[in-house]
Amino acid sequence: MRDIVYPPVVGLAKTAFKALDLRFTMVGTEHIPRTGGAVLAVNHISYVDFVIGGFGAQPSKRLVRFMAKEVLFRNRYSGPLMRAMHHIPVDRGAGAGSYRQAIQYLNDGEIVGVFPEATISRSFELKEFKSGAVRMAAEAGVPVIPMILWGTQRVMTKDHPRDFSRHQRVSITVGEPMPVSKDEDATEATTRLRTTMAEMLARTISAYPEKPAGAWWLPASYGGGAPTPEEADRLDAEELRNRAARRRN
Repeated sequence: MRDIVYPPVVGLAKTAFKALDLRFTMVGTEHIPRTGGAVLAVNHISYVDFVIGGFGAQPSKRLVRFMAKEVLFRNRYSGPLMRAMHHIPVDRGAGAGSYRQAIQYLNDGEIVGVFPEATISRSFELKEFKSGAVRMAAEAGVPVIPMILWGTQRVMTKDHPRDFSRHQRVSITVGEPMPVSKDEDATEATTRLRTTMAEMLARTISAYPEKPAGAWWLPASYGGGAPTPEEADRLDAEELRNRAARRRN
């Protein structure tokens, strides 16, 4: 796949990281294959997870083609960039085309990035997973690579002001490739992936050097001020109701 725009965008992102003096801790990046197709399954806690998740593949010199909301491709600013970097638009009302495009990319030896939770987790713990990541991997005959991001929520996430102050700490943890067979039940494979990523998230949070009690960006289960998963589900449902009401009006 010809890439004219993606490499300069990566260069600009790296320059921004240096300017902000983001302090990265990267573990397991050798698990991302240097060649061949793979599904990169990433947890979702912020609006910058696309950028940081893609950065986690840089040690293997890979460019990740993320599946992202179709609205980003219609935006006058982000749309041309998303298309030029060969990301995949996802229309939740008609996802078959996106799925087929992702399979084609995997068959062509690309890494396709997927957020199995579909939306940002307000609790910063894992939400329920959709099965698309494992179904694509099984159909294309490629592994799923689990990735956990932590600290990105401190930069830009839902319900909180953006914080581009310097010296923020960001952790990227990549797990071993998870093979998925066409014979394996997609629900069971998805549960296996979520269990693996939950263990990785716990290890990543435990190793993170900052865990101040009551911090808004720390999960409630760790003594932080973030909503519990149940409270987060309620907030998500309220957001959907408000969005539907705005569409009706």
